[in-house]
Amino acid sequence: MSAVGFIGLGQIGAPMATHLIGWPDGLIVCDARAEATVPFAERGADVAATPEDVAARAGLISVMVRDDAQVREVVEEILTTAHAGSVVAVHSTIAPGTAEELAAAGAERTVDVVDAPVSGGFIAAANASLAVFAGGPAEAVERCREVFARWASLVVHVGPAGAGTRAKLARNLLQFAGFAAALESQRLAEAAGIDLATLAKVVRHSDGVTGGPGAIMLRDTTTSLEPDSPLYDVLTHTRELGEKDLRLALDLGRKLGVELPFAELALERFGPSLGLP
Repeated sequence: MSAVGFIGLGQIGAPMATHLIGWPDGLIVCDARAEATVPFAERGADVAATPEDVAARAGLISVMVRDDAQVREVVEEILTTAHAGSVVAVHSTIAPGTAEELAAAGAERTVDVVDAPVSGGFIAAANASLAVFAGGPAEAVERCREVFARWASLVVHVGPAGAGTRAKLARNLLQFAGFAAALESQRLAEAAGIDLATLAKVVRHSDGVTGGPGAIMLRDTTTSLEPDSPLYDVLTHTRELGEKDLRLALDLGRKLGVELPFAELALERFGPSLGLP
């Protein structure tokens, strides 16, 4: 093992790094805001003034900054002093092309740059239950696992550099499209006189049991299912229930004067979304 570095102590980065306090060979933290490093220094972590300083002393450097521009700036600085064989893990959500370019730049210096965006937000970061999509060489990802295990409960290797970011974007598409659909659901409930907090309580409970949209993400391809598929009858039943309930919701919306464009689109595309003709 060697010292680990963590650059970017924001809302998610700070709790991630907190779980690394006490790492056997030491934790080195760095943030553009000096005040963000104070709680770490008070608990025994070393504070570095620059990303170059972190890289000169750590074998694995995690980066959790805001956007592509900041990631590029930080990783370029890291690569000026990083030791051959070290690993840079980028946890920010960036463009896949950025991850690939930085991985290529790292390879020129015999440094592995792994794109390892996380899913779960602040709550999962705080209780060490984040999920990680890792893209990069298998050996480099393996070297990250012991460190990642301090703040993540699921680490999946999804392919070469850039693959982690592509997987995260697919996951976030579902997340944020779901937020938009949730507002439509709330508008319908509100117009019908339903308490929104009660609706939210039931949604969170039932999704915790069923897995929400993830429950139907069981296939290894998005091509249409054949009738002899073991999922065909199950998802056909799901289609019948879903289309019935969407029609009922749309009918209620028309009676209450609530526009439901997401529901209309869902009804139109529900069968194909399940892999059915």
